[in-house]
Amino acid sequence: MPVVVLVGAQWGDEGKGKITDFLASQAEMVVRTTGGNNAGHTVVVGDEEFKVHLVPSGVLYPATLCIIANGVVIDPKVLIDEIDSLLAKGVTVDNLRISANAHVIMPYHVRLDELEEESKGDSKIGTTKRGIGPAYMDKASRIGIRMGDLLEEKVFRQKLMRNVETKNRLLQKVYGAEPFEGEEILQEYLVYAQRLRGYVTDTSLLVHKTVQEGKKVLFEGAQGTLLDLDHGTYPYVTSSNPTAAGACVGGGIGPSRVDKVIGVLKAYTTRVGAGPFPTELLDATGEQIRQKGREFGTTTGRARRCGWFDAVIARYAVRINGIDAFAITKLDVMGGLDKIKLCTGYRYGDQILSEFPISQEVLESCKPVYEEMPGWPEDISGVRSFEELPQAARNYLNRIKELTGVDLFLVAVGPRRDETIVLQEAFS
Repeated sequence: MPVVVLVGAQWGDEGKGKITDFLASQAEMVVRTTGGNNAGHTVVVGDEEFKVHLVPSGVLYPATLCIIANGVVIDPKVLIDEIDSLLAKGVTVDNLRISANAHVIMPYHVRLDELEEESKGDSKIGTTKRGIGPAYMDKASRIGIRMGDLLEEKVFRQKLMRNVETKNRLLQKVYGAEPFEGEEILQEYLVYAQRLRGYVTDTSLLVHKTVQEGKKVLFEGAQGTLLDLDHGTYPYVTSSNPTAAGACVGGGIGPSRVDKVIGVLKAYTTRVGAGPFPTELLDATGEQIRQKGREFGTTTGRARRCGWFDAVIARYAVRINGIDAFAITKLDVMGGLDKIKLCTGYRYGDQILSEFPISQEVLESCKPVYEEMPGWPEDISGVRSFEELPQAARNYLNRIKELTGVDLFLVAVGPRRDETIVLQEAFS
């Protein structure tokens, strides 16, 4: 099975960076398909930690071609800073390619994102204020500027000046904010264009040719299923479709080309920002999980909300994405807990719901129905096979399989590359 799509099966932050890095060692191409620098992946190699936001995690393998595809929105300054950071650590980026059709985040997008979030008061969504939503808004409104436009000064100038005029009216008349100077933006972004010119190409064609040749291709997930614009906990969602179907649109490939969908689940649940969270722990146990799991955002540094594993969410992710196998991350974080709970359903009034409710109002009123299992005291970070795990840990994983109906292909017992238990091959 040479074409694999990797998706987050919760609210993002599931540890996809580690899984992508693990799979990229076997892949000839890694494709980032959605989102922008509102997402971040952390990869730990030995004692060195790499944090990437736009560049695919596969960049750490020089022989793996890394694609930032058409579905991504790109802040060119952030991308250049990321490239320079990788180069400073001795990582080559000669294997990076950027879609000419990927949309560009402009300074006015970032400012509008900040102002809109601030205007919501207590109803804030929890956006990263990176300009992601406004950039996708311009894309949908057919006034966006794409990477290919940056390379054509005449085209770029025409589109930019038109947009600056419109955005300035909005900034001044609605928000009472300072306007932008179009010429300053133009000169700044022309410098970015020159720096990135050599990476920009028709990535959909590259992906197509690689798939046609039967090579192993990994579509890298960003964010998670419950942040999907259509299928997530709207309006507390991102501005794109970080689901398996979104990977096809964002990567420029037909769904019939995908051979396997792998979902990534934490051994517990986290989310960032506002919105309903049925299994959230607002006690010492939640804080213990947060500290031991280092649950602070790669992009924002914000503390993540932590809770017990939610099988209702996991089953929903299976349905929405067509997940064939799960990678379980951060199982080691659960070590040291006397008891571990799993949410098997939701109590809504006098009903027990086994499926994820479509209504946010219903979800906000749901209470988790728990099963309780024994924990384990052992440090499992040195374990490299399923059989070596404590019996309680094996029982916990087997119960996750039963509740989701999906096999496991990998279990992560620590952040480093080697702290991994492989149960089945991904590209097979």
